[in-house]
Amino acid sequence: MTRSNLILLALVVCVATLPFFGGSYALRLGTIACMYGILALSWNIVGGFAGYPSFATAAFFGFGAYAAGVLIGKGSPLVASVAIAGLLSFVMAALLGAALLRLRGHYFAIASLSLMEVLRELVNNATDLTGGGMGLNIPVSAASSGVMAEATFFFYLMWGLLLGTAVMVILVAGSKLGFGLACIRQNETAANMIGLNTTLYKSIAFGLSACFVGAAGGVYAAWVHYIDPSDVFDILYSVKPIVMALIGGVGSPLGVLIGAFVYLGLEEVVWRNYIQIHSGVLGVLIVILLLFLPHGLMSFRDRLLSWRPKRV
Repeated sequence: MTRSNLILLALVVCVATLPFFGGSYALRLGTIACMYGILALSWNIVGGFAGYPSFATAAFFGFGAYAAGVLIGKGSPLVASVAIAGLLSFVMAALLGAALLRLRGHYFAIASLSLMEVLRELVNNATDLTGGGMGLNIPVSAASSGVMAEATFFFYLMWGLLLGTAVMVILVAGSKLGFGLACIRQNETAANMIGLNTTLYKSIAFGLSACFVGAAGGVYAAWVHYIDPSDVFDILYSVKPIVMALIGGVGSPLGVLIGAFVYLGLEEVVWRNYIQIHSGVLGVLIVILLLFLPHGLMSFRDRLLSWRPKRV
């Protein structure tokens, strides 16, 4: 295992200590940080490893949220509902990926973006099952007994998913699948010519990128107890992971996770100080950051290594 991956796992483990010295506000931020980390790391499989600009994160997040929400409403246990939501997201993404990933560049980006709108319309029209535009109430989990206990429970549930996502990304990066995705990113035509089944590789990668995002949507639905299509199918769930990856360094799992945490910090500070215009200020800060760091925060490491005195 590389040093970068060890640091990634150590960072995830450090996040788990938050309940020992943080209150309910810190737990709320920690839960969101874990959720952002899951979205960004998952996006990095398709966007970073394979080089496909996916905007489908919001589609799978919303799908997972509604799948788990409906199951919980029908009496299914929370953890089982979240697991089923992740599994259904994987299957749906793998099947759709076999068709969508035949498109490239801007065409794939538009198609993945359209997927979110299609699912949102389906949820809006399935009123008997999802509540349609009125939204869906999620029953309070029986595992919760008090505000802090519930906050801690959902924090560790989301953290567990983050740990699973980090392990999955590390395994993919060091596997034959990761090598195949790197070949696809470099030159897909050449990868096809040497016999690589690029459709299969891309479909598996698309499924894996949706699996934990769908599960995170399920945890989010149970956490907030109420969801509606405009909330969980929000385009920002597709845009934010891309921004986080750009801030940290596209393709680097450690950089992407750091980018997710940095983004959350910026978002929180800006929201507190510029509540009326926080979106505009946050957008300007991100543009400035990307202008001066086009390869993300991980490029700092390369610069530091290049400054080391060379041994004679």
